[in-house]
Amino acid sequence: MNDQSSPVTEAVQAVPAPKHLPDAQTVTTVTHWTDSLFSFRVTRPQSLRFRSGEFVMIGLMGDNGKPLLRAYSIASPNWDEELEFYSIKVPDGPLTSKLQHIKPGDEIILRPKPVGTLVHDALLPGKRCWFLATGTGLAPFASLMRDPETYEKYDQVVMMHTCRTVAELEYGRKLVEDLANDELIGEMVAGKLLYYPTTTREDFARQGRITDNLSSGKVFTDLGIAPMTAEADRAMVCGSLAFNKDVMAVLESFGLREGANSEPREYVVEKAFVGEGV
Repeated sequence: MNDQSSPVTEAVQAVPAPKHLPDAQTVTTVTHWTDSLFSFRVTRPQSLRFRSGEFVMIGLMGDNGKPLLRAYSIASPNWDEELEFYSIKVPDGPLTSKLQHIKPGDEIILRPKPVGTLVHDALLPGKRCWFLATGTGLAPFASLMRDPETYEKYDQVVMMHTCRTVAELEYGRKLVEDLANDELIGEMVAGKLLYYPTTTREDFARQGRITDNLSSGKVFTDLGIAPMTAEADRAMVCGSLAFNKDVMAVLESFGLREGANSEPREYVVEKAFVGEGV
């Protein structure tokens, strides 16, 4: 499959079966978006409670017979009956070299202890919230964009997502498009969610890095919105180590300060996924 072809989805109705893995959950749907990106849905433990934007440890058994686990943001909102994840495929990655081959009906390991900093509680109240992501860093925002609380807390939400190619934007594009027709929050989203996808290595309607589009003010002009201020704006960041550092510098140039669950401020950064070589 090449990056220009349509996403391929496999799905089954998950039937509870004898569990063979520890903390096992059953895969219900797998969608391959490109040669390097896929998403999948699994059954949700009845006892699992989480805040949209948090992550859990998931994985498979390694060749040595021990669980091989990595941190994955839950891409589904906290009200969803299943759990969704969005992943890159790393050819030599200890986990994703195996995980990319899962099929509906297979089991994965899911440790039901959600944590993370990309949650509403870690931000001070504000009027506008920015979700800033590259690649699969979109996952926690896929959860937050589908959470009614997001639109109850903010007058406006801006989703900036940057990928190398147009095909790599498709998961996010379809999610945002589907939100408009969502029975639960479609009306809440209307007029509040502004989607700003860009590419860096392929021609597209909008191009450039998030840091450049913020620093130059281009995103404010393109969307017809006021520039960022510490008084009105809040932000959440999820990407590579280099991306996170660069975005933090830009946000702080606008006067925003980094916060945490224990000390809410104007922006938060998820550092759990940096440099893992999944």
